[in-house]
Amino acid sequence: MLPLTIATILERLLFVFLLSLAYGMVRQRMHKPIGFGTYLFVAMGACGLSLVAIILPTENPLPLLSAVVTGIGFLGAGALIKTSDKVVGFTSAASIWIFAIFGLLAGLGNYLLSSAMYATVWVVMAIDKYLENKSIGAYQKKLTLNTTSLVPTVDLEKIFAGREHKLLSIEVNKKEDKMIAVFYVEGTKQELNTLSRELLHQSWFGSCKVE
Repeated sequence: MLPLTIATILERLLFVFLLSLAYGMVRQRMHKPIGFGTYLFVAMGACGLSLVAIILPTENPLPLLSAVVTGIGFLGAGALIKTSDKVVGFTSAASIWIFAIFGLLAGLGNYLLSSAMYATVWVVMAIDKYLENKSIGAYQKKLTLNTTSLVPTVDLEKIFAGREHKLLSIEVNKKEDKMIAVFYVEGTKQELNTLSRELLHQSWFGSCKVE
């Protein structure tokens, strides 16, 4: 392999810097748990290490490069956030890992594969954003419904007619004549707002919370 020139080193670092910055800033504006700085540091660090692997007179640089991918796994685990009923942040954790590989490939000079991987990341993020806007799958909203009287489950189910939903739990308080029902609901913000307005017209409705 030919020795790297200063221009080539700077070119690869700049390539990684600009593309990582673009992705990181979008994630920052989406208020994700991992901001642009993390993506920059991970990708630039991986790129720098791959450049070192090329520059150093070693016969097998693979152990040096594989250590990056392994080490990034621990950083990605820190992006996971556990709530009372689920764990979120898997997309952020996985994106950190793939940006480390992106930086490695760019540092090794494989622009075709690194660009293809980078483009794939944007496609996945676009799909993920669509699912988030629709509250589909892991992005379902949790609706806690408090009633002022005991209500048959079938009447509660009627409220969600035509909407994807799942009943998680029901707590019945016979002494106080009220119930607490928890659902997972899919839908856009506008659809959930419409659902909230429909609940106001129910005689048994007390209060609700969407999170």
